[in-house]
Amino acid sequence: MSAVTTTEAPPARPGTAAAAWSDLIAEVQDAGQYPTAAEAERVTRIVLSALGGHVVGDERVDLARALPEEAARVIADQIPVTRRLTAAEFVDSVATRIEGATPATARWDVSSVLSVLPSLVGDALTTRVLAQLPPGYALLFGRADLSPTA
Repeated sequence: MSAVTTTEAPPARPGTAAAAWSDLIAEVQDAGQYPTAAEAERVTRIVLSALGGHVVGDERVDLARALPEEAARVIADQIPVTRRLTAAEFVDSVATRIEGATPATARWDVSSVLSVLPSLVGDALTTRVLAQLPPGYALLFGRADLSPTA
């Protein structure tokens, strides 16, 4: 009788595309304390869609590569914006996409999604993405905003 061996895929590592969409949604659900995975998924799609238009060039490509395939598609499908929004304007733009959202709830939603990205894509890529965005976004990613104020 021969032994049958099975191998499992190694667990997803931070900064690799091996992280599953369901893992991302579970992290967002936990971070945002959403009652269901469906709610976390809806918010994740909206926030990543908004972010996708603001990240361009190599950072956009690298961000898409580092995220689960479904998240990568949401980011990559966006047309780059013609005017970069401040962090507050970005939150307001997300609020218009979420039925019944207020600026406060939209900030919660944006932070719930963006704050889980550094653990998935790594600190170096997060820093590069933040360098493309106007001051104020670091807080949305769960980092201290150490940029000088004008």
